[in-house]
Amino acid sequence: MIDVTIPLEKLNTFTENTMLSQLGIKMTLLGEDFIEGTMPVDHRTHQPVGLLHGGASAALIESLGSMGSSLLVDSNKYNVVGIEINVNHMRGIKEGAVTGRATVIHAGKRTHVWQVDIKDEKNRLIAAGRLTVMVVEK
Repeated sequence: MIDVTIPLEKLNTFTENTMLSQLGIKMTLLGEDFIEGTMPVDHRTHQPVGLLHGGASAALIESLGSMGSSLLVDSNKYNVVGIEINVNHMRGIKEGAVTGRATVIHAGKRTHVWQVDIKDEKNRLIAAGRLTVMVVEK
């Protein structure tokens, strides 16, 4: 189970000076089996024709799942690394923001699997993905 007592402000300090901060990704909500975060849809996350870039969606998926996995393990003993990701894009979006909700569907000793849905501000499904994370000893 995810430790929901960790302040979101603290989680968001871990993303400073990373790709997450460059893309504007922020963690916004924690639950016992999920983590949510937002990402703007703007010049930082657009593809050349002005739509949300699929790679930005993949970055949000991996960021949420990896952050969630880091909250499931003893960070003094283990690191977590993404080892597989897939994304299905359902709908284009040109502006605003998206919210990703990563729900852990398997939290084993060595691997975690996350299902991540990305929705727009009208709660429409933009993309759905699955991330596999490996837990490795430090």
